[in-house]
Order: sequence, then structure tokens, then C-alpha cells
Amino acid sequence: MIRITRKPAGSHTHRGFKSLAVAYQSRPLDGLGGITGRGVLGKDSSKSTSSTLGEESGLLSDQILNHPRHPSGYKKALTLEEAMGDIKPLELSPELTLMKETEPQGAKIIDGKAIAKAIVKNVKTEIEQFKLQNPTFQPRLAIVQLGEKEDSNVYVAMKKKICKQAGIEYTEHHMSESTSLEELLSTISYLNADPSMHGILVQLPLPAHIDAKIVTEAIDPIKDVDGFHTTNIGRLAKLSTMPDFVPCTPKGVLELIRSTGVEIEGKTAVVVGRSDVVGAPTFHLLNKNNATVTLCHDKTKNLAETVKTADILVVAAGHAELIKGDWLKKGAVVIDVGINAQKDSTKKSGVRLVGDVEFSKAKEVAGHITAVPGGVGPMTVAMLMENTLLSARRFWQAQTESRSLTKITPIPLALKEPVPSDIDIALAQTPKVIRQVAEEIGLGPDEFELYGKYKAKVDPDVLKRLEHRENGRYVVVTGITPTPLGEGKSTTVVGLVQALGAHLDKIAFGCVRQPSQGPTFGIKGGAAGGGYSQIIPMDEFNLHLTGDIHAVTAANNLLAAAIDARMFHESGATDTMLFNRLCPKKKGKRVFAPVMRQRLERLGIHRSEPEELTPEEISKFVRLDIDPDTITWQRVMDTNDRFLRKIEVGRNATEDGHARLTGFDIAVASEVMAVLALSADLKDMRQRLGKMVVASSRSGQPVTADDIGIGGALTVLMKDAIKPNLMQTLEGTPVFVHAGPFANIAHGNSSVIADRIALKLAGVEKGMDPSNMVATVKALKMHGGGPEVVPGKPLPEVYLNENLEMLEAGCANLVKHIQNAKKFGVPVVVAINKFTSDTDAEMALIRKLALEAGASDAVPCDNWAKGGLGAVELGKAVVEACDKPSDFKYLYDINDSIESKIETIAREMYGADGIELSQEAKDKISTYTRQGFAGLPICMAKTHLSLSHDPTKKGVPTGFRLPIRDIRASVGAGFLYPLIGNMQTMPGLPTRPAFYDIDIDFETGRVVGLF
Repeated sequence: MIRITRKPAGSHTHRGFKSLAVAYQSRPLDGLGGITGRGVLGKDSSKSTSSTLGEESGLLSDQILNHPRHPSGYKKALTLEEAMGDIKPLELSPELTLMKETEPQGAKIIDGKAIAKAIVKNVKTEIEQFKLQNPTFQPRLAIVQLGEKEDSNVYVAMKKKICKQAGIEYTEHHMSESTSLEELLSTISYLNADPSMHGILVQLPLPAHIDAKIVTEAIDPIKDVDGFHTTNIGRLAKLSTMPDFVPCTPKGVLELIRSTGVEIEGKTAVVVGRSDVVGAPTFHLLNKNNATVTLCHDKTKNLAETVKTADILVVAAGHAELIKGDWLKKGAVVIDVGINAQKDSTKKSGVRLVGDVEFSKAKEVAGHITAVPGGVGPMTVAMLMENTLLSARRFWQAQTESRSLTKITPIPLALKEPVPSDIDIALAQTPKVIRQVAEEIGLGPDEFELYGKYKAKVDPDVLKRLEHRENGRYVVVTGITPTPLGEGKSTTVVGLVQALGAHLDKIAFGCVRQPSQGPTFGIKGGAAGGGYSQIIPMDEFNLHLTGDIHAVTAANNLLAAAIDARMFHESGATDTMLFNRLCPKKKGKRVFAPVMRQRLERLGIHRSEPEELTPEEISKFVRLDIDPDTITWQRVMDTNDRFLRKIEVGRNATEDGHARLTGFDIAVASEVMAVLALSADLKDMRQRLGKMVVASSRSGQPVTADDIGIGGALTVLMKDAIKPNLMQTLEGTPVFVHAGPFANIAHGNSSVIADRIALKLAGVEKGMDPSNMVATVKALKMHGGGPEVVPGKPLPEVYLNENLEMLEAGCANLVKHIQNAKKFGVPVVVAINKFTSDTDAEMALIRKLALEAGASDAVPCDNWAKGGLGAVELGKAVVEACDKPSDFKYLYDINDSIESKIETIAREMYGADGIELSQEAKDKISTYTRQGFAGLPICMAKTHLSLSHDPTKKGVPTGFRLPIRDIRASVGAGFLYPLIGNMQTMPGLPTRPAFYDIDIDFETGRVVGLF
């Protein structure tokens, strides 16, 4: 996976680099492994521990994945052995007798109980052995039952018992007899979509108002372990195809015949009974085993004569003792599937069970025969266990064999010269529908939600399904100290992903942050990359996307409103009044909301009921006593508006006496956005949102969102935003777009969740791997003494003509960044973003100096003009760097003091002689240490235009001390951020904003003018 850093000089959140991510994984290529986002490369899948299992089952993963109902579809028909499961041969103890001779000249009794017991034991052994190397492998069966019919209860209890014996987990879905068809189908639909469930069994018969045929057809064929679905029955009937599952009873019948040692091929077989459950599928199964088969039924004439021809006879007619002993051919194999109750006064129950064959006479003629009971019955449940194991193995193989899982189809580019505008290039390319992208990367149908044709949200729960899979390789894309124009990190990330995925046969995921609409309509423009290396549709990428930033805005502003409201209400109320409002009596009883209990715990008040609180405890509980001068929480909006930087609120007469100065930030500067980017999952996000510190009380205690009681509500507003957004590049390779913390004051990266999903989807091998550093001739010349680069003005001539002396001087900045990256113990690859005015001599000089500084490689890139093709050599260099040893380490000990951690960054990363703390910064260090926040990592908030605090000082400044003006805490997100200089959190609009060029083409409905 590959990740981009937004502010290379100050990217030290969690003692590592800040970044934007690209995940990628490989399909094996020349013995290489794979690559994953923010940079990931995997092993050769042929070395996967699942290969042994695949060989044993004879099931090729592409056969599994190309099933029409599977995310990737079935392409190749299964063999008979694959459909049957090809479980290892029965390993029976010597004392276990399968055949019992009735008399010296009589038939051998086929002991179905013993064979079934051996099969169940064998299934358990298979599971235990595979779990030794794959501990998370666990076959699971869903049992659905309606009503309380006694016979169904008995059958279900038996199946649950055998599941336990076989080592198969089951979930029971016991519904009332009055359950509607729609409710039942909804349950089945849920189970179909659950990737952890490998088999679905609906216990028959169903209540009269439920159509069993509809229910049977609703079960996904790849989970139809009963084998009743029309797709499975139909494939069994065709000679050229095999079903996913052979129905359990016919499969058991075949195993019983095989247990006799009688060769089926070439024999004459007769099946009596043509039910869809037993007779017809048994006929087809014997036919596939090359027997000459006759199917008889209640309309068959001369039944006795036909039965007489049978070397193998299977009877499932449901008619007691229909087949007489003298009808049989001498030495025939007789499988009696029937079970019928007949009155018998000699039995305690008053009935005896008989089969469809006259056993007492048939055993004297047949060579082998099953008894009733104890013959076929036990085999049916044993085959259910075997089918469930077979399904689980298929799912496991589909999930672990990433080469089969991910078959990304690139979209060809039609390159043009000169290169058109970004929006023209983006609109000229027709993206794949996002469903196709999701299926290509191995997502199940219930693991993503469509947002239109070209965007989807991915459920973070996919990580549970993929938890057994090792991560792919992780590559961070960062940059040298840039010009105000930027040096193309996003473009490089997209180009690299296109090169790896569309040209080097790797599975590559880009992980990038969502852009704010402020810069999009301001001066910077969008952030989808550029030229022929873009994320598309670029208009949807740059505008709204799926509404995550709007969710951040809503959550942030709800909290801002809650802060002012709480101060307002506390000011005019007694403790008793506040207590009655916060814990009102309902039906004569007060209750604590769950979030209130958490506050009581933090206060050290251990009471379970509101009425137990003392007056002193009530006061502590109800009064936050917020000091207005300490409030750090501001309102936000996703628009550049300089006039909202400082405002006064509370000016209306209804809020008289509560006016205070505050301001607006750009939406992405909200700590809510930083929390979104750093949360591991929904529960973690809830905890982080609740821990956000918004102010201090007058006694100096931190006031959190949960103290205000709002953490749960914020989580509800953010519950969809936590799902990463799936998009694609111009060449159809996958990209996760998620979160976008403001790099001026936060870590500026896409989300941890998106990274983790990309690493698992691409993953085969563990590791924190290379750093990919973007440099340009323009920026290096600027650091070598070139004139100022000003957005909106033409570049000075020196940047357009060769000047090796200036370039060499400026490469000192590149060398410093290479040295910085290597302090983290990772290899470094330099990507030289090539412009049309750059010369070969300049490229060669940068490469020479980069290699001398310790870079693994330095490669010119032309992906802006050529797409992935222009970054192929960079892709090869990254793959090679992934195979080099790395020893990732942090820059400082997390337990160091706040001052020590800041100074380490200043000295090691920026080359400062030390730091200068303002009195305000010293006070904050004291406060945060007292409040218990000293153990948080540091994220420096400083200019990105220089290694120092002064943006005019280029190259590698020396002889300076870094001035720390203030220190702020993002406690929920989990870091402290020192302020170096005046960092704006609300940008302003320029004289000529980008919105001048943005409009709608009314003929096509397309957006024009975005860049």
C-alpha cells in the first residue's frame, strides 16, 4: 500500500510520518510477491498455507470465485470429486465393523451408523489438522427452524449434536410457526450475505402457509449444503456440470455403495422412486459414476422384472416392503432409503420401523444390504457435516488466495499530446461501475454500499472476515519541502498505483484523503491527482463525495451548540434545578443515562441510582462550570471564509450576558475529522469522540464531550462516515478515499481503517516497508537559491532552463529528507516528478545525489503525461525496495516528557539547535501533564514551506531555535500539536477564486472548470 505525507517537514504524529495512502498487493510476477496500500507487497500465493487444503479437496480457487452468485463468479465446472468433497479416506479403527454377515450364505449388512460415525470423526480430524496452521478457520452452519413440531425438534437436536461431534459451529434461528414468508426470506438473505456462515439449512417440513420451493430457491447455491437448490439439482442432472453440493441423502447412498467395494462403473443400477430430494438426484449421481441406470416410479410397468436386472438397487418409494426378496438379482447391492412405521404389538411403542424392501427375504438373496433403521438415516447428517466442511474450505481458499480473489481489469488510456486539462481527461474516460471494482477486489455483496454508479462505502466489518490474512506491504508517499504549488504527491500516488495495477500485474490500492471544498473553490483546486494520473469521477471526488465532511460538520457544530447551551443553562439554575432537568422522574423514578454513569465514574462517585447522590455529589455531577476563556472548540464549515475567523456569539436579547468571542474553522480542521482518520473501528471512534476535550472548568479540570453527554450522539452522526469510500483511478485500479484532517494542525492523512482494509485485501506478507519521496527540479532549484514561486504567476525563467549548479545546491533539502526517513528504519525510493522543461542531465544529477544520500533508487516519473505507463520504472523500484530489509522504529520514546519529544523532533527532523517555549506553551505543558495527557505523541503544526519555522528560509537552514508559541491537545484523536508561528485554521478566498471557472454543461449535465 502506498501513503502520501501532506506536510513533510512536520509529519511526526505517532512518532512516524504523516501520510496519504496507497495500498497494493501483487499477483505473483517472476517469483515476486504482492504489494499493498500506503504501500504493501505480498508473498507468492503458491506458498500459502491453504494450498495443501486446496490440493486435498481438488478445488481450484478460480472455480470457487467464478460462481455466478459469488463476488467473482464461477468460470470452470467442478469435477465429481470436487462436488463430493473428496474428504480423506475413512480412517476406521480395526474393531469397527462396517459389514456384518447375517448368515454364512446371506447378505452382508452395510452398517450406516458405523460409516457415518467414521465420516463425522474424519470431518473433525480435517478441521483440527487445518486449524493447527490456520487457527481462525472454523466451519459454520446456520439451522433455521419454524415452529415446534416434535419430529423437527428431534431432527434439529440430532444435527446440533453431530455438529458438536464434528467440530462445526452452528447458529440456531428458531422462529415462530406464524413467521411470514417475507420474514423468513429476510433471515435467509442475511445469512446468504454473512461471509462467516458457510452453510444454511432450513428444517423441513415448513408450516402450510410457507412455500418450501420459494424458501429453497432463496438459499444461495454456494451455501446450499442440503443440495436442494434448483441450480445444484440442475447441475447434477447435466453430465457436463457438477453442483456446488450433492444432496446429502443421495451422497450418503453413494458412500454406502462405495463402502461395499463393488465397482459402480458399468453396472446396471435401478432407482425406485423419483422424488426431487432422493430418487432423481440418486439417478443422476449413479449416471455420473458411469452406471447404466433405470429410474422407476409408481407408474412403472413390470417393476419386478426391472428390479431383477439390478446389480445395484436404491429404493426410496415411501411404500413399506414394496420390493420383495424374490425380485432381487442374486448378489445385488441393496440400499433401502425408506422408513415406514407398521403396527407391531410385540414392540413397546406399538410400531416397528421397516424399509421399502422386504428385508427378511431380501437379505437371503442380496450380496450387500442396508438395514432399517441404521442404514441410510445416519449418513444423511454425516454428509451434511461433510458438505459444510467442503463449503468452509472453499470460502477459506477464496479468502486466502489473493491471486484468485483480485482480478482487476484495467481500463486502457487514450493518451493525447499536448496533455488536455484535468477535467477533460477525467470526463473522456468511462469508469467501471463501482460494483465491478468491489467484486474484483474480493468484497462480498453485503460488504459495500453503492453511492451512485461510481462510488461505494465499504463496511469495516470486512476486517473480521479477513482477520486471518496477513497484511500486504505498506508504502508511504511523502515529499521534500515543496513550493507553494506543491510537487505532485497525489499525482505520484495515483500514477504509482496505476503502474503497479495496470502494467506490472500487481494488486494495488491507493489510499488518499478526501479534499475539502474550501481549496476546491479557492486557489488550490481539487486533489484527485492530475493529468493522466487521476481518481475518477474527479468532480464527485472533489465535491461532496458521500457526505463524510458534512457529517463531520454536523457533529462538530452540534457539540459547539451544546457547549454554549450548557453554560447558558447552568448560569441560571440551582443544583437541584439542574439535577431535575438532567435526571427527570419518569413514572416516579429517576434513571442515569449510560453516558452519565461514565461521568460519575470519572468523578469517583460510585452510585447506581440518582436518588443515592448526596447534595455535594449532585453539585459535582450536574455542574461542568466551564471557563469560557478556555474553550478551544469552534464551529466549522467547509468553505473558505476569512470573515468567520473571529466572531461574537450570544448577542441576541434571549442570550443577554452570554456573549463571547469565538470563530469558525474549515470543517477538516475539526478534531472530529482527526478522530475519524485515526479510529480503529466504530467502538474506538465512540470512545475517542467522548474523550475530546473542549475546555477546562474553572477549577482546571478538562471538560470532555462525554461530560456534556454528547459522545453517543456524535457517533450516531458519524456512523456512516466511518466507512471508507471506494473509487478508482483513470486506469480502473482501486482507491480508498477516506477522511482528510487539516494538515496545518493535524496529521493530514487518510484513515487508519482504509489502510487496514487495503492491507488485508491486498495482503499476504507483513511489514512496514518503503518510504517513497517525491521531488521536482523546480522545488530543488528553489532550495538552491531560486527566486520565489508565487501561485497564479508565471514561473521565473530559471526554473524552465537547465541550471545544474543551482540544482545541486538545492538537493541538500532532498538529502536531508532522505536522512530523516532512514531514521525510521525504512528504505527510501525517490520519485522525480518530471516536467517538460526538465533535462536528462538534471534527472541524472538528482539520481546521483539521492543514491549517495542512501536512497534505494531515484527514478524519473512521467505519469502526469503517460499515466501508469510513465511510472512503471518507479513501480519496479518500489517492488525491489519492498524486498529489502527494514527495521521500523520510532523517533522518540512515547513516555518522554512533552518538551523532550518536541525538542527531539526539532533537532532530528528540522536541524534546529533546540526549542524556545513561550510562557503560554510552558503553561500548557504543565496543564497537560497534570491532566494526564503527557503520554500523547506529538504532531507539529508549522509551515510546510521550510524545514524551519520561517517559510522564507529554504534548503537546509541551520543555527536556529524553533519557537513554540502554544500547544493544543486533540485528546480524542490522541495527540498534542505545538503551534510554531501563526497557523490559520480558516483559509480565505483569493481575488480570483477557482469558482470563476466552474459551471455546468447543460447539454451533458457534466461539471466543467474543475482542476
